Amino acid sequence: MAGLSAKRILITGLSTHWGGRIAQALERDPRVETIVGIDTDDPRRELERTEFVRVDVRPSLIRRILAAAAIDTVIDTRLITDPLAAPIARAREVNVAATGAILEACGGPGSPVRKLVFKSSAQYYGAEADDPAFFTEEMSPRHSPRTAIQRDVVDAERELQAFATRNPATSVTVLRVATEIVDHDRGSRLGMFGLPVVPGMLGFEPRCQFVHEDDVVEALVHVCTHDLPGVYNVAADGVLALSEVASLLGKPLLPILPPWGTTLAAAGLRRLGLPVPLEALRELRFGRGLDNRRLKASGYNYRYTTREALLKLRAHQRLRPLLRSGGDSYRYEREVEEFLRWSPSVQRAAGGAQHDHEHVWGAPPDYDQLPADELMGLISSLEPEAAARLRRYEAENLARQDVLEALDRRLAHARRLGT
Repeated sequence: MAGLSAKRILITGLSTHWGGRIAQALERDPRVETIVGIDTDDPRRELERTEFVRVDVRPSLIRRILAAAAIDTVIDTRLITDPLAAPIARAREVNVAATGAILEACGGPGSPVRKLVFKSSAQYYGAEADDPAFFTEEMSPRHSPRTAIQRDVVDAERELQAFATRNPATSVTVLRVATEIVDHDRGSRLGMFGLPVVPGMLGFEPRCQFVHEDDVVEALVHVCTHDLPGVYNVAADGVLALSEVASLLGKPLLPILPPWGTTLAAAGLRRLGLPVPLEALRELRFGRGLDNRRLKASGYNYRYTTREALLKLRAHQRLRPLLRSGGDSYRYEREVEEFLRWSPSVQRAAGGAQHDHEHVWGAPPDYDQLPADELMGLISSLEPEAAARLRRYEAENLARQDVLEALDRRLAHARRLGT
């Protein structure tokens, strides 16, 4: 395994959660010379040196960008894995047709691309009664795809396999990612965990395995900056029974879903205002586990176990109402970005541009009533900006020394990690 193998990188889906986060992570590596992000929508995260190009997935246009910027590595983050994130036809277009177009642009004689990283999904394996305890990367789905998303994932990976065969000089890496614990992006699965009760299926106790979003991003960086062709499962150590998940979230488990007629059950829940996709119902019945040893053998060390990732979700569920007034989200403004990046009038601080993200922040509701010991249990899960806002409010109002020291430790830890 070599050291850094990606220096000029193109990221597809820059406006997505994963595209923005991987761009931010790669920006912190000074060995990465160039980062280009493409999408049809504006970026949703503030970026310092990633160049954004608004473009669709026409192969001819992407091929021109790859050649002009001498891109050696492409990271494809666009795969839609949440069936409620887009209509079935739109998901199919993004997951299969657009993937094929990007592969067409990356392949062929004269292409500068030597590495392709694809963020796939554990939904490739499906969820069945006769599944193994843990899927290894060499295993294929036991049955034909049962859902639209699983069919998309299988078809997208088939396109990648064909690309790898046609382009043996290009290293292709596929990451099959378990259910992600994402602090600020609630998909259909995490939406169920945000309810007052955790719904379950009568007579079933499925095993649950998660992976924290920080580990997903760091795994993408790891395979991007090392020579690791092939398929890798990305899932945290440990599995939990659904009843344990409910207990860790501090909520009761309510087995209200029937084990038969899952399609009708899903339709009934939608009528009650609870959209639960068929994929989630199958996982609530059978569960799924991934063997993560191959990625760890490559040198990657997970930051969080399944249990620890779930506890971080609980912490953010409890703090979310307190942080809603924490300032406006980032909005991409092309003219402003171009001025900040290219104008000779902008004074550059040593070591790169420095940004002041502080906002005027009033008292969050109920913060003063939150006990210090309970608050301190949540501080380690705060994003750096949220921790900075809380520290300022705490210092100006309550001034509890133990809380301030805990916040200072969180901020110091973030600075050491470069976040």
